[in-house]
Amino acid sequence: MDTFKDRLAFLWKDEARQAKIAADIDMTIAGFSRIWNEGGLPKSETLKKIKQLKGCSIDWLLTGEGEPFPNTELPKATAYDTLGNPVDIDEFIFVPRYDIHAAAGHGQLVGDEKPMFTMAFRRYWIENYVTRDTKNLSVISVKGDSMEGVLNDGDTILINRSETTPRDGLYVLRINENLLVKRLQVIPGGIVNVISANEAYPAFEIDLNKMTEDVAIIGRVEWFGRII
Repeated sequence: MDTFKDRLAFLWKDEARQAKIAADIDMTIAGFSRIWNEGGLPKSETLKKIKQLKGCSIDWLLTGEGEPFPNTELPKATAYDTLGNPVDIDEFIFVPRYDIHAAAGHGQLVGDEKPMFTMAFRRYWIENYVTRDTKNLSVISVKGDSMEGVLNDGDTILINRSETTPRDGLYVLRINENLLVKRLQVIPGGIVNVISANEAYPAFEIDLNKMTEDVAIIGRVEWFGRII
């Protein structure tokens, strides 16, 4: 679309006839002919009229540079619930689901993983009760039996990776290159008890004042799902 005429024809598409365009933008046929046939440009009032009618960029209209409709929103994807009712996808946050196990027992090596897919959570719940820093949410699964009865083998967990300062609760830890999911209990002096639900696995302590690169608190467990 190198010429102004080309851009007008694009805007009016199948109705790109001189008489039709001239009528739409309140120009006489004679005046419009100088634009259409002789390469002239209209006055600023006419350019504004075209913008109002078609929603296009005046810069693009004059020069051909940039996008014709820079402020056009992309159409929303249509989703439906299991009853066939339409669902507003803006009401949901889609959290990446990784093929990684936080071991409740034996540990699972963590590499540079790409998400398998995403899982939908209600935006209201996430932003009001979990975090507004949604980019730090991940979903992984649990492996092993050391948290049996609280988190079972195969459970799915939502991790809030912005919560790395421990409080009493369930957390995912990295010990060397293994991920563990455990209950943390904070006690005075910067000591954290790391507790398993299964008594066959002894508790151990982490001294927050002497943290090394071998140990890290990955995030807090905010939710779990289970297939019964």
